[in-house]
Amino acid sequence: MTAPLYAIGDIHGQLAMLEEALTRIEADGGPDARIVFLGDYTDRGPDSRGVLDRLITGQGDGRDWITLLGNHDRMFAWFMEDTPRHDPHLLVGYHWLHERIGGVETLASYGLTFEDRTRLDALQARAKEVIPARHTEFLRSLMPLYETPDLAFVHAGIRPGVPLSQQQENDLVWIRQPFHDHTGPHPKLIVHGHTPVDRPSHYGNRINLDTGAGYGRQVSAAVFEGRNCWLLTENGRQPLTP
Repeated sequence: MTAPLYAIGDIHGQLAMLEEALTRIEADGGPDARIVFLGDYTDRGPDSRGVLDRLITGQGDGRDWITLLGNHDRMFAWFMEDTPRHDPHLLVGYHWLHERIGGVETLASYGLTFEDRTRLDALQARAKEVIPARHTEFLRSLMPLYETPDLAFVHAGIRPGVPLSQQQENDLVWIRQPFHDHTGPHPKLIVHGHTPVDRPSHYGNRINLDTGAGYGRQVSAAVFEGRNCWLLTENGRQPLTP
């Protein structure tokens, strides 16, 4: 019998929602359940710091938690480099501290606010003083892809037609339309987040678990046994099928 494997979609600083998802998983699979987190732990929501603390503490306590890299996590990590790095995939005029991206809310969760005309190097210097080193180390440790014999877990998706072993990180954390528009089979069933949907959705070749926590909606959790999938709800398992 295949051991259950759990997944949690995008969290975006919503600590209370994360705790609710973890409670549902523990009720279904116990405290030792293996969980894959699909990335985007930070930005937009009110408590990115608390979410990172929860994940770091859980892993430190020996929980079987696999944490994947999201595009927002990478932007945060890049901001904390010796020279802040800009993600070229963003639209022209956008950056991590743009009002639509969420870096401002992430810094605020560490008690760091700033005026409009603050210089970036000065802000980053203050960030380095208040953001724990273990948080930036955690962000830099995140993996872009996790596989089982039947499933591949990733933040955004994969480039169709490219073997999993040859996928590029930029696609794994950013891709949308070429992945969403592909209706043929992938090497494995792809489990992802990144693009908010109203409810967890099974498209036959992929499953999307991003249900809009970054916009105040919900954090979703699912359980897999092989390729079979169930949502975890307040009333227990609910089948998720194409």
